Amino acid sequence: IGKINSDSKPQWGKMSAAEMLFHCHEPIRVSLGELKLKRGFMGFLFGGIAKKQVLSDKPFKKGLPTSPDFKPKSNHDLEKEKNKLIEIVSRLATEGPGAITKEPHPFFGSLTPEEWNTITWKHINHHLTQFGE
Repeated sequence: IGKINSDSKPQWGKMSAAEMLFHCHEPIRVSLGELKLKRGFMGFLFGGIAKKQVLSDKPFKKGLPTSPDFKPKSNHDLEKEKNKLIEIVSRLATEGPGAITKEPHPFFGSLTPEEWNTITWKHINHHLTQFGE
């Protein structure tokens, strides 16, 4: 995360580095119960199938659809977004599994703390790889 800077360019996709950092910390807010989102119709239909794929050993595919809730809606300051992501990842690591919400994921449904952890790690790794880190 610390290596991302204003010169960091994506190897795929359209987000800037600052937008990607915002996009990475918002789902963690969901896992901590800070951001509450309703489960949508598509989640009820396809969440269970997608959950199995996301929790597999395979890396995330490029170009997967993103929830509008996690799409940046304005300009984001790179350093502020970097600090927010570092802070929330550090907090998640410090507080551990007990900090994870009991609420279902808005797309995947019910998740254990270990499953939240796997999805969070894979998501951040996917986007750091996107930006060459």
